[in-house]
Amino acid sequence: MDNIHEKIIILDFGSQYTQLIARRIRELNIYSQIVSYRLTPSEIRAINPTGIILSGGPASVYDENAPHCNRGIYDLDIPILGICYGLQLIAHHLGGRVVPGTHREYGPATLNVVEPQPLFNDTPAKQRVWMSHGDKVLELPDGFQPVATTANSEFAAVAHPTRIYGLQFHPEVVHTPNGTDIL
Repeated sequence: MDNIHEKIIILDFGSQYTQLIARRIRELNIYSQIVSYRLTPSEIRAINPTGIILSGGPASVYDENAPHCNRGIYDLDIPILGICYGLQLIAHHLGGRVVPGTHREYGPATLNVVEPQPLFNDTPAKQRVWMSHGDKVLELPDGFQPVATTANSEFAAVAHPTRIYGLQFHPEVVHTPNGTDIL
C-alpha cells in the first residue's frame, strides 16, 4: 500500500512514549511528525495532516499547569486518536468526566472489544494491552460510545462518529501485541 501522501502529527504532552508513537507510525510507512501541543488549529491545518494523535503524558487534566491543546482541533474534521492522557483530555474538553483512579494502573490488562470499530479491524475481540495511568474517564462526553473495556476501565477505548477516538492503553509499546495494527 502506498502511504506516501499520508501524514500523522503527534501532539506531544510529555509522554515517555511519544518518540515510540512516531516510530510505530513510520514503521507503517506513514510519515509522522511530533509537534507542540500548543499549535493552533490554523497551524495544524497548514501542516495538512491526515490524522492527529494526542500523546499520553504524566499530568492530570486537572493539574494547574497541565498541558491542554486548543479545543478548536476537534472541529478540524481530521481524525483524532487520543492515547492515555490524550483520551482523558478529549473527555475533559468535550464534556466528559475524568477522575483520579483509586489506584495507579501499570501493567498488562485484558481488553474486551465490545463494539466493532475500524481501530480494531483484524485484531482479536479479547487481547492483551499495556496500561499506565492514574486518572480515568468516568463519564463519556455526549455522542461517544464505549468500544472496549478492561477489568479496571469501563472506557478503555471510545469512539465518536466524527472520527475522534480514545484509548486508555498504550498501543505503541511492545507489551500491546496488536498495538501496531490498532495504530
